[in-house]
Amino acid sequence: MQTAPIKPLKPWFQVIEDVGDHLNWSEFFGNDNPVEVDIGCGRGLFLVTAAESNPNVNYLGLEVDYREGRRTAMRLKRRDIPNARVIGGDGRIVLSKLIDRNSLQAAHVYFPDPWWKKRHHKRRLFTPEFADLLADVVQPGGHVHSWSDVVEYFEVIQETMNQHPKFTICDAPEERDPEHDMDYQTSFERKKRKLGLPIYRGLWQRKPLWSILLISCTEWPNSIPNTATVWSPMS
Repeated sequence: MQTAPIKPLKPWFQVIEDVGDHLNWSEFFGNDNPVEVDIGCGRGLFLVTAAESNPNVNYLGLEVDYREGRRTAMRLKRRDIPNARVIGGDGRIVLSKLIDRNSLQAAHVYFPDPWWKKRHHKRRLFTPEFADLLADVVQPGGHVHSWSDVVEYFEVIQETMNQHPKFTICDAPEERDPEHDMDYQTSFERKKRKLGLPIYRGLWQRKPLWSILLISCTEWPNSIPNTATVWSPMS
């Protein structure tokens, strides 16, 4: 039995092996506009809507499920959206190995898999190590957005991000009434809200470099010689 050939979707969809060992944003998108990443972009409602609403911002979706990633890429291709792309593969590999430090304006992580069974909790995306990856790639002043419909997992996300020394807590966006069926952040939000379930939202800002340096200075041991020079934003 023959299967239908896979339609080429470059540049809207590529796998990690296609993009090489480094992402140069100006080459990847063909411009120098700021970049935001959607980790676990799923069916792409946020990616498509955000890219169409903000043509001067580039959006990269990361999706481990190639079928979902290709579905999103088809939506981008049909609309001929030039400022959004999808990479299929493990987003943690992309964040840790392919993206330059401090090169993202924002990272979006909507409705990550809660891995309900306790023995599977180790597979959850949000860990201290993942927060470190976000701190590496999000530029100072940039933001991390994360939403969940699972209160227990959202508490884990909050604790992980709130305790990270390179992020500060921001007021999360309030829930608003959608104007139409596509006026949701993601298709998963639409599904859960139509069931009457609550959505938990979080927003964090990457601290300026000088504030991180000052914090680290206060943690230096008293044994450091008095001749040590401490950098300050006024110097």
